[in-house]
Amino acid sequence: MLWLALTLLTFVLGLWAQRRTHHPLVNPTLIATLLVAAALLLTRIPYAEYKAQVQPISLLLSPAVVALAVPLYRQRALLARRGLPLIVGSLSGTLVAVAIDLFLPRWLHLAPEAQQALLTAPATSAVAVVLANYTHAPPELAATLAVLSGLIGAVVLPPFLTFIGVRRPLARGLALGSVAHGIGTARAREEGEQTGVASSVGMGLAVLLVTLIVALIG
Repeated sequence: MLWLALTLLTFVLGLWAQRRTHHPLVNPTLIATLLVAAALLLTRIPYAEYKAQVQPISLLLSPAVVALAVPLYRQRALLARRGLPLIVGSLSGTLVAVAIDLFLPRWLHLAPEAQQALLTAPATSAVAVVLANYTHAPPELAATLAVLSGLIGAVVLPPFLTFIGVRRPLARGLALGSVAHGIGTARAREEGEQTGVASSVGMGLAVLLVTLIVALIG
């Protein structure tokens, strides 16, 4: 139970740091990930042992995803009015992300395993692991790249969107969900319910599109 307690403690520490600094780069998930990774490297604890100890947290992932349906239901009237722009925007953004992940690694001559794993990076880590069976990518690498994609997007995208003048809640949420999936959606929820709802839509459509692309390529 030591690693379970440490994981929760580092996340709470990240929340505390975020509230004290109010800086967009201070992300609780990023802080917890870096601290836990450093602890695992220093203690040389196998990942399998760590994963077994934090299984209770993993079991909460599915209920957390299902809970996203609550704000979607509350904002159903807004979604009905803005449904088409949300769908087009989300699918367009995800398609661009998949195209970059498909062609840029080939241009950089990355290893085949990295190329295959990057294909599912726009999806959530849980979906990336499942799709790894079809892309023939190492599941661990696919999950890691998906998490990194979410972390980088959640940290970098909000200030970048503000910098380029994107301030509408739906547009910001859609961008976060399409690019940074679950972690981005958690970040979007901090900006308001409409932003979080749009992010949930973007995340869900991104998963559907990535899965379809993998099926077509495979």
